[in-house]
Amino acid sequence: MPFVPGEVVAPGDPRILLEGQWGHQPGLAVTVNTGSRMAFGFSGTGLQVLFDTDGLEVAPHLWVTVDDGEPVLHLIEEPVLQLDVEDGRHTVELVVKDVNEFVNRWEPPFACAVSFAGLVLNDRSTLRLGAQPGGPRFEFYGDSITQGVRALSADPESAGADGTRAFAYLTARAFGASAYQVGFGRQGVVKPGNGGVPAGPESFGWNFAGSRALRIAAPDLVVLNLGVNDDTLTPDQYAGYVRVVRTAYPTSTIVALSPFSGKYAAEIETGVKSLDDAAVHYVATTGWITEADCTDGLHPSVAGHAAIADRLIPVLEELTGLRRR
Repeated sequence: MPFVPGEVVAPGDPRILLEGQWGHQPGLAVTVNTGSRMAFGFSGTGLQVLFDTDGLEVAPHLWVTVDDGEPVLHLIEEPVLQLDVEDGRHTVELVVKDVNEFVNRWEPPFACAVSFAGLVLNDRSTLRLGAQPGGPRFEFYGDSITQGVRALSADPESAGADGTRAFAYLTARAFGASAYQVGFGRQGVVKPGNGGVPAGPESFGWNFAGSRALRIAAPDLVVLNLGVNDDTLTPDQYAGYVRVVRTAYPTSTIVALSPFSGKYAAEIETGVKSLDDAAVHYVATTGWITEADCTDGLHPSVAGHAAIADRLIPVLEELTGLRRR
């Protein structure tokens, strides 16, 4: 039957849960990061999810899950995603699978980004207040590995990427944590990332250019995994990066992972120790995965990411006192 519009819901409506790194522009909630989520519940038979697709050169990839169904891949090529269901109470979760790293995703207007413009319910549906997160707050900062690039295959484009299979997403879910998963391909502590993204210290604290990352509360835990892309990296440079994070979050536990390849492990360890901060921890990850756990020798496969999460979760339990669910 034809869609008859009912209530129009703005993207900032409190009945919609936005999790992850979202910035706000007039009438829009915008993310350039994989693993960012939105969730809501409704009663009725259907609704439309609205996106701003103007200027997009590459379609972002989104996983859409209704109730207990399997996630369905949706490429945001059109401004309207229509969901039709049987009459009843339903939950919807949309998770960003990938925002392409090779086109502009830092300076508005974006060539690739998820720009959520709200909901239009049909005349037989009502939006319900969803459950709010009650677990700890985690933040992950890294490069293409944290982004989930090439997790599914060696394809460097979005088809091979999936932020929901990345170790950061898996780890956060294991703890029932509200998570900010910030990964930018090619980015280092010194080196800028693809898509116009600045280096780690300069991009930290920003959703994208001109949009500060505002936090209601400091995270319980911050996990850093930058360095493998840098052409050179000194202990002082790494320590300077951690100081940027510590200044923003004076009370959070910070965990600095060495790159999984082992590159700059000594420099990162020395930089962390030079801070003399009991709540900043260096974690050596050499040996957690091998080239066989990667799709291209460097980027972990789905199994590789799972192996990393399996090693990381007990380490974080020991360092924070938090427990997986």
